[in-house]
Amino acid sequence: MSNMRKNRHQFSRRKMLRGIGVSMALPWMESLRVWGDVKLESKQSSKAPTRMGILFSGCGFHTHEWWAKGEGKEMQLGKVLNPLEDFREKMVFIRGLYNAEALKGNIHSSQTGNLLSGAPLAPGGRIKSGTSVDQFVAQEIGHRTKLPSLVLGCEKANPSVHKDYSMLYSSHISWSSPTTPTPLEVYPALAFDQLFKDKSQAGDASVLDAVLQDAKGLRKGISRLDQQKLDEYLNSVREVEKRIESAGKRGEIQGWRPTLTAPNMKRPKDGYPQDIVEHMRLMSDIMVLAFQTDSTRICTLKLNNDHGTLRFPHLGVDYMIHHLLSHSDTDDWLKVNQFFLEQMAYIASKLDSIQEGDRTALDNSMIMLCSSMLTGTHNANQLPVVMLGGGGGRIKGGQNLDYLGNKDRQMCRLFLSMMDKMDVRPKTFGDADKPLNEV
Repeated sequence: MSNMRKNRHQFSRRKMLRGIGVSMALPWMESLRVWGDVKLESKQSSKAPTRMGILFSGCGFHTHEWWAKGEGKEMQLGKVLNPLEDFREKMVFIRGLYNAEALKGNIHSSQTGNLLSGAPLAPGGRIKSGTSVDQFVAQEIGHRTKLPSLVLGCEKANPSVHKDYSMLYSSHISWSSPTTPTPLEVYPALAFDQLFKDKSQAGDASVLDAVLQDAKGLRKGISRLDQQKLDEYLNSVREVEKRIESAGKRGEIQGWRPTLTAPNMKRPKDGYPQDIVEHMRLMSDIMVLAFQTDSTRICTLKLNNDHGTLRFPHLGVDYMIHHLLSHSDTDDWLKVNQFFLEQMAYIASKLDSIQEGDRTALDNSMIMLCSSMLTGTHNANQLPVVMLGGGGGRIKGGQNLDYLGNKDRQMCRLFLSMMDKMDVRPKTFGDADKPLNEV
C-alpha cells in the first residue's frame, strides 16, 4: 500500500469536524480516541503523539550572551536566552555540536543549506545538498497525518548566487531531496488553509463557520471538560482567522497591493504581513494549531534567512538589515536576538497550556532552535542549540550539555536522537552513526 493510500485510510478514520470543503482535526480529548494509528485498538490509540518542531534564526547570536550555566531551575542563562527562563526545567542547552561540511565554504550559504542534513553542498550555482532531518522523518511517518510536514517561513527565499554558492542554501533549511528545497510557505493565510481546507474551490469562508454544525453535534457526546477544551480550541482558530484577515485589511501586503480602498475579499490568500511581529506570531500560532490538531507532527519554522534583510522597527532597530547587524555585538543586536527567542518562548507557552492526559503538548513535543553559526562572524566551529519539551516523556529537561571536547560532536548525532523519539531509527544520518545518549 502506497503512502497516499495509507494516508487516506488512516486519516479518514480519525475524528474530524467537517463542513463543505473543510475539515478540522480535533485536539486530544478524554472522551474520544483521536490519536495514534487507527489499526491499534488498545488504549495506546488515545496516547498523544510526539511532535518535532525546528526553529531557525539566521546569522547566529551575540558573542558574549549566548550561554548557560548550571542545571534545572538553578540554571543561569545569558541575556539572549532570558525569554526562556520560565522553561529552564524543560530545557536542554547544548554546546559544542558542529557540522564538518559547513566549514568548507565559510560563508552563509555554505553553512545553512546543509544545517539539517550534514551533507556536502555543491558550489558554482548548482543545487545539491541532502534530505533534511524534518523531511526524512516526514517521509517515514507523514502518512499518519493530514500533512506529512509543515514548512513555514517569515522571510521569502532568495534565488540569487553569493560567492559561488546558491542563495537558496541560505534561505532553505528544509530539503525534501538533495536537489529539492521543500516549498516554503510565507503567507499565513495559505499556511492556515493547509491545516483545514480540503478543496481549493471552497472559497474564503470562515473555517469555523463551515464546521460549526458538526461541532454542535459533537458537544452532545463528550464530557464537560472536553466541551471546555473544544470551545478553547475553536476560539483559538477563530482568533488566528481574525488576525489573518486584519493583516490584510490594514493593507500590510508585500509584493502585491490591492487597488481598492479595502480588499474585496474576506481574507486575502496572498497577504504577506509587513509587520514582522504579527507575521511571526501568526506563524507560531499556526505551528501550535498544527500540533494541537495532529494535522502534522513535524513543523519547521524559519524565522528569517541566513544573510537576511529583515528590519525591526518595533525594537527601534530600523537603520540596518539583520545580516549587517549580526556583524556587531551591540545592544541592538541583543534586542533582535531576544526577539527571536521570544518566539520560541511563545510557542512553548502555548503548547504547555494544552493538556493532553497526564502531560502537556510541550511535554509531548521537542522544539529545537538553532542557527548555522554561533556568531555573525561566520563562526561555525560550534553551533548554538537549545531545546524545549519532553519528547513524549523521553527527554530529561534542565540539562546543560557540553560536547566541545568530544571528538564525536556531530550535529547529526542530535538528529539521530530526535528521530529516535519519533520512532524513526536509521543506522546513520549525515556524518553520524550514533545518537547523543543524553538527549
